Amino acid sequence: MRAKTLRIEMKNYGEFLGRGCFYIRNKEKKKIAEYDFFAKPMKEVILRDGNCVSVDVLRDLSLWNIDTYIMSRYNTIMGFLVNPNSNSHVKTRLCQYKTYLDKEKATEIMKIIFKTRIETQNMVLKKYEFKKYDFNFDKYLENVKAENLKTVRRKLMAIESKFSRYYFSKIFSLFKKSIRPERRMGFGARDGLNNCFNFSYHILKSKIHYALLKAKLEPYLGFLHSLQHGKPSLVCDFEELYRYFIDEILIMRRLKLHKNDFMEKTDTPIKLRAYTRRIFLREYERNELVDEIFSFFDKTINIKRINVGFKSSINTLISDEAKLFAKFLRGEKKEWKPRIFDVSKKDVI
Repeated sequence: MRAKTLRIEMKNYGEFLGRGCFYIRNKEKKKIAEYDFFAKPMKEVILRDGNCVSVDVLRDLSLWNIDTYIMSRYNTIMGFLVNPNSNSHVKTRLCQYKTYLDKEKATEIMKIIFKTRIETQNMVLKKYEFKKYDFNFDKYLENVKAENLKTVRRKLMAIESKFSRYYFSKIFSLFKKSIRPERRMGFGARDGLNNCFNFSYHILKSKIHYALLKAKLEPYLGFLHSLQHGKPSLVCDFEELYRYFIDEILIMRRLKLHKNDFMEKTDTPIKLRAYTRRIFLREYERNELVDEIFSFFDKTINIKRINVGFKSSINTLISDEAKLFAKFLRGEKKEWKPRIFDVSKKDVI
């Protein structure tokens, strides 16, 4: 039986991560934890503001290709450690570029991503006894022909926005009225619950970005999402496949969220204009939410790993899916169908 993977998380100011058996020392230089890499496979390391790390540790983490996240004191992922070999497979990127220029294949990928998002979020609606959105998506997709990619994207996003409004109107109704927003808002949201979703999606996006790099893919060349400077459009594409995980985490946490768990912050822009007041989770709630998200993604699901094993963690599912997509782009697989599981059937163990 495969040993459970290990995660090292640095939480407190002044902690030091040293090499050897990987030990953590507090600011009084007292050893408080020790991890033997060879006893249990190491999967993840989380570093935060105020931590110190040995260069030897950074070298080993890069050499062994261990997921290493660098987070701010507010638990926002600011970056990650990437092995130079992540850019070694040029063929994958070349095939990705060629696929983008192939209207037929690019349109097929756009439809697959769009359909998978609808299916997964319909599972969430079903679990909480809401009706599915009354629309024949299969028939609509059949009528979307492979033409200019901007036109295809516009047609898909038009119906996606309608579905999204319906979906979140139902999901938000599960939360307490005191924190319930009128509608879903992404960047620039002022209410607490929308910012809670945005913060959680950001963690998911960082995990996906890491997985795509390891699969030798170009994170900034996507299909369903438009190409813009600084926008990781392929990351956004893959985010659509796994948003329902985050939705499920927050819905399960809904009874713990109260109005007092949020605090108001005031933006102070340089330009002379009215201050923008925005509401965010308090630090203790944000820390708990981050721990819950990382723990959730370590859970085991009934989906076979692509290499060995009959079950995998959600983290492994995302990494494996990126590799399967890369194989599809290289022509090593005839078709690509994202593997999902029905959260309403309680497949998470």
